[in-house]
Amino acid sequence: MKQLEVAQQAARTGGAVLQKYFRQSFEVHTKRACDFVTTADVEAEHAIADVIRAVFPDDAILGEENYSSDVSAARLWVVDPLDGTTNFAHGIPHFAVSIGYYEAGEAVCGVILNPARDDVYHAVRGQGAFGNGERLCVADHVSLSESLIGVGFYYDRGAMMEATLASIRDLFGQQIHGIRRFGTASLDLAQVASGMFGAFFEYELSPWDFAAGRLFVEEAGGRITTCRGEALPLAKTSVLASNARLHDSVLSIVERNIV
Repeated sequence: MKQLEVAQQAARTGGAVLQKYFRQSFEVHTKRACDFVTTADVEAEHAIADVIRAVFPDDAILGEENYSSDVSAARLWVVDPLDGTTNFAHGIPHFAVSIGYYEAGEAVCGVILNPARDDVYHAVRGQGAFGNGERLCVADHVSLSESLIGVGFYYDRGAMMEATLASIRDLFGQQIHGIRRFGTASLDLAQVASGMFGAFFEYELSPWDFAAGRLFVEEAGGRITTCRGEALPLAKTSVLASNARLHDSVLSIVERNIV
């Protein structure tokens, strides 16, 4: 489909900008404690938007840095030009460009690219999810004691952090294989879709963090909701993604600790 082709081209264009700056000198600005934006974020977002608007000039764009649109727009592109800014700023090659395309509030296609490793993921509703050309499928685990769990920490260093730590403690009580925190939500969701994680949760994410990744989870056979078990809105929210079989088990833990 044309939107997928444009999303792939836009992701590559944004990724080239990130690679230009990665491990080089660039400006870093602080939005709030431990939340950064770099020159690379801003330039990559403009480059991505230029690619989209060259083909679809009337479509709405919602971006993390400079583009604001009504999420109910009939045709909406949701863009995170640099997911994992903290990793990027510290020279860690685990960050991504994430682009999701929505029609009437429903995810239609998405692309996630880690340009540092040239890992590319794409999904189209009803057609499956793919990583580097191979079809993705969630893990077949039926017990938490078989699973590795991914987690994200919001920038809050107070009650939300304590809630996250409480859920990690309770998950370890279920004899999970371990916890991993990689700091790039879009790639975390791709890892659920790939069968690496049995589940992933974070108590606050913005729509550009999961706009593409949610489709990967669903198309790979998984389930994604809020941490209260509700349908995922295209808004700032908590997120729980799983292989579906483990969803209720993880939900019972993350819901009781949510603030």
